[in-house]
Amino acid sequence: MWHHSPLHRLSESGAYMVTAGTYKKQRLFASDERLNMVQTKLFELAGKYHWQLQAWAIMSNHYHFVAVPEHEATTLADIVRTLHAGTALAVSRLDRTPGRQVWYQYWDTHLTFEKSYLARLNYVHSNPVHHKLVPVATAYQWCSAAWFEQNAKPSFYKTVSSFKYDRLNVPDDF
Repeated sequence: MWHHSPLHRLSESGAYMVTAGTYKKQRLFASDERLNMVQTKLFELAGKYHWQLQAWAIMSNHYHFVAVPEHEATTLADIVRTLHAGTALAVSRLDRTPGRQVWYQYWDTHLTFEKSYLARLNYVHSNPVHHKLVPVATAYQWCSAAWFEQNAKPSFYKTVSSFKYDRLNVPDDF
């Protein structure tokens, strides 16, 4: 599991929320093995490219994550491009469909206001419930909700969990 502690406030550079979806919303990652593959690759690349993951949720046809760049971080596009290339090749190999388009596009939002950051943390942690995959987000193993509950200071956990996200403009019609 991811080993960094969650931040309690934004750094000067802010944070970023990323959302990506599969081509035509296909459920190409609908097995434990495939979800593990995406999650493992995301963790690997976050470390390699010096981004600190704050929240993540990986579903069969899309994902979300919130990350903060460290001082020597490469661009966010580097992570997304490498994540998409590696997971697309792997899933296409498994399905014997070389050359197939796997990922459609991604959206990123630069978060510089603390309230926006906190609302998006809660949104990402809660995403498996939003998509009716589990009744409680901590029960979904490809999401940061359980990690966050175990590692955040209780006051910070309570603060994040209290933030409403129903007015956020996040592409999530998967």
